[in-house]
Amino acid sequence: METENRAEAERARQLKRATLASSIGSALEYYDFALYGLASALIFSRLFFPDLDPATALISSFAIYGVGFLARPLGGLFFGAMGDRIGRKAVLVITILLMGGASTLIGALPTYEQVGLLAPLLLLLMRLAQGFGAGAEQAGATVLMSEVAPVRRRGFFAALPFIGIQGGTLLAAGVFVYLGTLPEETLLGWAWRVPFLASFLLIVIAVYIRAKLHETPTFAELEAQDEVPRQPLRELFSGSGILVLKGVGLRMAENGGSYLFQGMAVAYATKTVMQDPWVGSLAVAIGSMIGLFSVPLTGALSDRLGRVPVYRAGALIMVCYAFPAWWLLSWGNTGVTLAVIAFGIGVAVNTMLGPQCSMLPELFGNRSRYIGVAMSREISAVLAGGLAGVVGSTLLKIFDGSWVPLAVYTLILGLITLITTFRVPESKGRDLLMVEDARTASVPVVTTADGYQVTGAAVSIAIEDPEREA
Repeated sequence: METENRAEAERARQLKRATLASSIGSALEYYDFALYGLASALIFSRLFFPDLDPATALISSFAIYGVGFLARPLGGLFFGAMGDRIGRKAVLVITILLMGGASTLIGALPTYEQVGLLAPLLLLLMRLAQGFGAGAEQAGATVLMSEVAPVRRRGFFAALPFIGIQGGTLLAAGVFVYLGTLPEETLLGWAWRVPFLASFLLIVIAVYIRAKLHETPTFAELEAQDEVPRQPLRELFSGSGILVLKGVGLRMAENGGSYLFQGMAVAYATKTVMQDPWVGSLAVAIGSMIGLFSVPLTGALSDRLGRVPVYRAGALIMVCYAFPAWWLLSWGNTGVTLAVIAFGIGVAVNTMLGPQCSMLPELFGNRSRYIGVAMSREISAVLAGGLAGVVGSTLLKIFDGSWVPLAVYTLILGLITLITTFRVPESKGRDLLMVEDARTASVPVVTTADGYQVTGAAVSIAIEDPEREA
């Protein structure tokens, strides 16, 4: 009994550490990305592309924003394979250092006025490094939490680190609300650098916490059975490539919608309908505050109703919201703009994000889970999030500021995800020790009374134990 109590206490400590470590990493990633997205929408065009006309400068600013997404699949490929070979913990330490270090250095970059074309080139380099590190950061967080969480509450616990996403976005938006009140010469002179340089504090905290993590039970089982894959990428695409494509489809509305409402909608409200810069930033902040509740709520709902029904509901909301959202933004009314962007982020996007946190890891087998989640997330990040700003700003220029093409674009992303929800298997409660993916028949799984699962050789022991329940 004493041994069991110690084991249970250690599991609880590991779950707490994993939640905190993943949340801090998520906060840093999305603080950096939201910060960069808002800066691209509001000030980078003037700092790094002052010789271009405003519309072209905005496109160029978002182009560098989008280039960072091109590095994410490469980072996901590199670090995802590493995570399946050497474990989750080491990779999570490396990615946070690379991602956060690049973000901090952005705050020290010279501007176009100081060094000419070298300035946007250095910005591009930092953005590539940032994207390379971020390529496996969220994949690692979702895999880590899904593998240590109690199976019956996996949806809820896997969603908890993504509160960090909302917290990071909220922090970045709050910073820009304040920056928007400063005199322009102060903002463009030195004030814009401060929030990027402040990333260093989050790096120190995140590395300290992650260094204290234990390896996940599922990876430890692979090591114990000498089943750690030597070529996880080959295994992934030879056996589960179709699930990567479906994972990409699931992410199109969630990821694309997120960056449309966080970046493009802010740029549209500020530069097309001429609202004050603080309006869009405040709207993103409100949406992120809603997300603090909606992400874990929808994750918990997926534990009861299933991953697919909750995800499908979010995709349907996005489809139905596409045209009303952009039409209402075209009014240029402050209160309406705040409500539209906040609902888009807090409800439409996050209703998909909540169940996604556990669903993607559940789709893949144990030998290629990290790289499978990373590839699903980061290929979609290029196709959806990375192109959102470039496509959106280009549509605005071609169609002379019309909101209709943006609505059509949002609708297409929503439809892709909605259709995909009818093509994926339900994964709730799946045994994460299995090396097969979610398309295969399940093996016997026993859930213990404390919510943890056993499988394989441990099944017969658990069945014989009257204290455990199936």
